[in-house]
Amino acid sequence: MVPELHIFRRLRRGLIASLAAVALALTGLVAFSEASHAATQGPCDIYAAGGTPCVAAHSTTRALFASYNGPLYQVQRASDSTFKNIGVLSAGGVADAAAQDSFCAGTTCTITRLYDQTGSSGNTLVYQGPGGTGGADTAANATTEAVSVGGQKAYALYINPGNSYFADGSGVPTGSSPEGAYMITSGTHVNNGCCFDYGNTETDHHADGNGAMDAINFGTECWFGGCSGTGPWVQADLENGLFTGGSKAWNPSQVSETSHFVTAMLRNNGTTQMALKGANAQSGSLTQFYSGALPTGYNPMHKQGAIILGSGGDCCQTNRNASAGTFYEGAMVKGYPSDATDAAVQANITAAGYSTTSPFTPGAKVSLQATTSCCTGDYLQHDAGDDKVVIAPVTSSSSATDKGDATWIVRAGLANSNCVSFESANASGKYLRHYAFQLHLQPKADTSQFAADATFCPKPGNSGTGYSLQSFNFPTKYIRHYSFTGYVASNGGTNAWDNPSSWAQDTSWLAAAPWS
Repeated sequence: MVPELHIFRRLRRGLIASLAAVALALTGLVAFSEASHAATQGPCDIYAAGGTPCVAAHSTTRALFASYNGPLYQVQRASDSTFKNIGVLSAGGVADAAAQDSFCAGTTCTITRLYDQTGSSGNTLVYQGPGGTGGADTAANATTEAVSVGGQKAYALYINPGNSYFADGSGVPTGSSPEGAYMITSGTHVNNGCCFDYGNTETDHHADGNGAMDAINFGTECWFGGCSGTGPWVQADLENGLFTGGSKAWNPSQVSETSHFVTAMLRNNGTTQMALKGANAQSGSLTQFYSGALPTGYNPMHKQGAIILGSGGDCCQTNRNASAGTFYEGAMVKGYPSDATDAAVQANITAAGYSTTSPFTPGAKVSLQATTSCCTGDYLQHDAGDDKVVIAPVTSSSSATDKGDATWIVRAGLANSNCVSFESANASGKYLRHYAFQLHLQPKADTSQFAADATFCPKPGNSGTGYSLQSFNFPTKYIRHYSFTGYVASNGGTNAWDNPSSWAQDTSWLAAAPWS
């Protein structure tokens, strides 16, 4: 970019920053405002009817009781550190994602609390870090993954290493009392770090011996070895071990659960028996992986009644946990649920209509908004003077040409249909591609080189916000803005645009409503 144009764009940014914020807020206010239909029955209504009532119920996506009309979770925005509770669109319904979008417009938000829908304040999950329950962890980004529930937009709790939540626990089974639990998680966002758990844990954040925990674990960590497949697996974290059955040997009935939405269930009568189940949360019935005796040394259980989400029990006061996973909803119940109750809960889950929602659907239009603090009013666009691709401000008062230059039509990836390519909305037949690692807008050429250079694979944002667009033929490189110019860049390297400073932020983009 020539110095004069660089200076002009920086001046322009300062003049219109306030207008950009207003435009973003208005966009958030009108998006996804359709009312949801209330549920006639939620998972916790089913558990209660089966004689095993919920003692804790958490979700960022929907109410788990048909009558619930309170807050689901709390977000905090970075711009002024204020908080907002996000509730449901109607009693028993889906989360009010539009309220979050409006509140977080033009800044970033984290999820700081998951409220217990049973009404117990002692079971509200708070992040395990300074300003939360205390410790070394942080709150998860609030906008990393948007999903659809019954056709309504909602957000997942997308946990990366160093994010986790804890509650002291109130009314949760302790000692050898029977207990059940379920959660909906994802087979597409996992790792082998210890330990992505949801369930009963120690009150003192320490490993207090066999049976001090009774939590669902989901990930690719194979604690005792000999595991079949690549995972992830539904396991039981009973402290001092992740179990697929009643012994340290691998359970041959265990299978990997790789669906985007996974139902994971654990029940434990506290003295003689436990069971593990799993399923695709979008369709189908539960598979029972194990039903039998507790592991040797875990009879009876010694549960302490606190609640963990996103880490192991001995975590986060002095060290940060290493686990990754996604949480959509989950509950803990008093008693040992019957197979009929479990099956009815799974049927309710599949009827809820979980599905992925991606702004990168072929044929859709999208504008790519920078997330770095310097440039949140800037969008990736092709330069009017040449074929270079830059970032520059766009607002509601911008010209139709400027809006069109900052709008992209998503196409199936020219080199791989599982990824995407971007055609200019303002210059038909011209595509975003990299050449010598700089981004250009050029007419589509029927060559394998052009196809590869013009194909990008959307990933969760490298900074924990939005999306990052990975180069198909240089997978360590992502679309980045550097000095207001577009590149594909790696996190460190010999080129100036590979500078690791702010790389994660510069390679993370919001998929904003199209300007044209």
